[in-house]
Amino acid sequence: MTNRKRVFWATTALFSGLLVAGAASAQTSGTVATEGATELDTVVVTGSRTPVITGVIAQTVPKTRSSIGQEFIATQTAGQTILQSLNLVPGLNFVNSDPYGNSGGNIRLRGFDGNRVSLTFDGMPLNDTGNYASYTNQLLDSELIERASVNQGTTDVDSPTASATGGTIAFMSARPLEEAGGQLNVSIGENNYERAFVRVDTGAFGPWGTTAWLAASYTNYDKFRGPGELEKTQFNGKIYQDLGGNGNFASLAAHYNRNRNAAFFNNYTLALFNAGTEPLENDIACFRPFGANGSVQDENNSSSRIQSDGSNATGNCTSAIANRINPSDTGNVRAQFSYGLTDNLRFTFDPSYQYTLATGGTTTSLLNERDDRLDQNRLNNNSATGLSAITNAQCLTAAFRTTGVDLNGDGDTCDNVHVYAPSVTNTNRYGLSSSLIWDLNDDHRVRAAYTLDYGRHRQTGEGSFMTRLAEPVDPFSTFNRPEAAVTGRDGSIYRFRDRFSIAELQQFAVEYIGDFFDDSLTINLGVRAPKFTRELNQYCFSQNGTSTVRCTTETPASTLANGNVTFASTGTTQYIPPYQATLSFDDVLPNLGAVYRFGGGHSVYASYAEGLSVPRTDNLYQPVRSASGAIDFSTVQPERTKAYDLGYRFRNARLIAQAALWYIEYDNRIVSARDNDPSSPTFDLIVDRNVGAVKQSGFDGQLGYIFSDNFALNASASYNQSELQDDLFLGNFNCTPASQVPGSTPVCPAGGLAIPTYVFTKGKTLVETPDWTFSLRGDWDVTENLSVGLQAKYVGERFATDNNDEVSPAYTVADMDVRYDLTDSMGIRGAYVQLNVTNLFDEEYLGNISTGNSGLAAPQSTDPRVPLRAGQARTYSIGSPRTAQITLGMKF
Repeated sequence: MTNRKRVFWATTALFSGLLVAGAASAQTSGTVATEGATELDTVVVTGSRTPVITGVIAQTVPKTRSSIGQEFIATQTAGQTILQSLNLVPGLNFVNSDPYGNSGGNIRLRGFDGNRVSLTFDGMPLNDTGNYASYTNQLLDSELIERASVNQGTTDVDSPTASATGGTIAFMSARPLEEAGGQLNVSIGENNYERAFVRVDTGAFGPWGTTAWLAASYTNYDKFRGPGELEKTQFNGKIYQDLGGNGNFASLAAHYNRNRNAAFFNNYTLALFNAGTEPLENDIACFRPFGANGSVQDENNSSSRIQSDGSNATGNCTSAIANRINPSDTGNVRAQFSYGLTDNLRFTFDPSYQYTLATGGTTTSLLNERDDRLDQNRLNNNSATGLSAITNAQCLTAAFRTTGVDLNGDGDTCDNVHVYAPSVTNTNRYGLSSSLIWDLNDDHRVRAAYTLDYGRHRQTGEGSFMTRLAEPVDPFSTFNRPEAAVTGRDGSIYRFRDRFSIAELQQFAVEYIGDFFDDSLTINLGVRAPKFTRELNQYCFSQNGTSTVRCTTETPASTLANGNVTFASTGTTQYIPPYQATLSFDDVLPNLGAVYRFGGGHSVYASYAEGLSVPRTDNLYQPVRSASGAIDFSTVQPERTKAYDLGYRFRNARLIAQAALWYIEYDNRIVSARDNDPSSPTFDLIVDRNVGAVKQSGFDGQLGYIFSDNFALNASASYNQSELQDDLFLGNFNCTPASQVPGSTPVCPAGGLAIPTYVFTKGKTLVETPDWTFSLRGDWDVTENLSVGLQAKYVGERFATDNNDEVSPAYTVADMDVRYDLTDSMGIRGAYVQLNVTNLFDEEYLGNISTGNSGLAAPQSTDPRVPLRAGQARTYSIGSPRTAQITLGMKF
């Protein structure tokens, strides 16, 4: 087996273009070209086949940055998301939802959630342009990733994002090989895990030495809890053309990913976890009742269920695994071009296109056959009378056949019926990143960059019919099968969401990089000026000041003076009629840094960066109608940050180290969490809340040391301290004699009194952000053919509520990888067998948290007339147990 520690000792060999460019893979080809030319102090630390987690430390970059390469990625579980492989990097905490990564996971980087961290793929932004989410189960196959890097806490000057305030995570696809060949990996594991990956390289061909590769993979396995499978199919390809050396190249790549996941697990409360009690999972099966002409069927309580423990029950089919799915079809085409126009002037051009068809998690809706949205001229107002008020005798009358819509085909319109009702998003996204880089001389460089990110989002929630087994006709409801739509008497489709948005980011950036004092000092001075425009088209009626909508063709019962309307079926509730609006956000954001190198391997660096995160689509679709009739969107404000880093680096032939102190100030800090309460109208959706100003500070440190030719250790530690600066305003409590708390004094005045209420968050800590995290990895070459890696990650306590009255306990998870080189015994180049065991010691721990204001009843005012505000116990995903996987790999 090749001893890859030679790469460490021969540091001069790292000055090749490939490794230098890899070190600078933070963002676009413009960033690669800009930083790559100054990264001759790069060093890769390796222990046999794996780099220490720091991987590449770029001595000239004035930011806290960590990288990993393919040699380390290959030690991790086959097919695993790259975010899990990066989880030992300081400052980053990724919580995987299952042991293999196909269920997604949750990102925290220095306290920022994934929506506030820029995720890029070959320089192309991946954060959803509507809600900025990162879908970690849809990323490039791990075998194809050449390098991945993390900027902790700050973005680059050309970061192509309207949301990133908390750093960047970037990964770069592998360059095609000069020699024709291929790679085949086959994996099996617990939970019936099966995966196959194949890559074929053409080698250099044609008159210009063009190179290319094609790759495909298929993964299928069972959920580790409850019924259901997770299935992923992926295809990738890349063609690369060298354009005469000197860093000149063009490449074109394509990616397609198909997920068909029964991805949702039921969640624990802290009390259940502490008691060792497991909740039931999704139902194995559910059978909807047959309709009966002339009698009332309520599928909400009369469906037949087979629960996850095999027992029978009656109720509804909302938990049936057949419809608790999370399908997605995503793809992209991306190009990169870099060319030296003259000896000192370089042009880069990176266009891209992305396609998304996905649901936000699917579920069912119980729809009454006499709902006004199906027929506003029906006989009875069911919202007032309810099914219990309808008799079987009424079901036999003509009125219950000529009004409403017969959804279950039994001849009457008396029933509550299950329909499939997912939130479907279809996005077509066009991007462009370009740079003009001018070397004034050997020591000074200027770059001008332009970014365009243009996304068209169609968001629907149209109902479609299901089979008797509660299976959808199509996973994307009516998108591919319009004939399956549930329609009203006027031909309109039943829907609970209907909107179209255009998100456009245009950004200009300028950067200066200068070397001084015989290249001992490097200074970066940059500024970016993003302008973000969001066009909103709401096709439903919006409840004033909330995200609740009514999608209907009903004629309003009344129109108020301010333009709002009411409906007969919803009483006095005011709705804003469908509207169109265009909102713009812009800012000028400095990005400054300096690094000073001294004493043979020592360097210190400092940076300052300002960030802007404009509101998500969902936040903006909650306008307030003023008394004058104007639609006000000002209640939603952008999040702004100021980030400071001060760090130290050192490296020599055996030791590599980095330590950083950081401080971040926020305005309008947005906290996002998935609503895991099945009784909530926003169940399974991401809900945001503004917790105001926040101050954060902390420490990130990492250390790698090679003890001998066959043993190396890497360690990292991070500390995070946060403090909310404001109390969270909830609204006014109307104190009247009728609402007077018995026995409280003084009594409410006769005329009533509005008392402001709050969640008293001032001085509290941010949710879901551990105070301490530690990681440790050791790599040992036992023999020339046998290598062993052992790693562990400690995650400290995390608060589940803004009020800090519920906390998730700390945990430690250890993983092991063992590889045996089979090249000599099998005679096949690059043949090996590898065992991966995640959660080696079977630690029981809580994973992702559905955060909220309070877990317990808490004061909401200092006024004794205001009662305690009820809390709600938070829910958590459960960490996956010990899981083993075996991979057989070879090259040909």
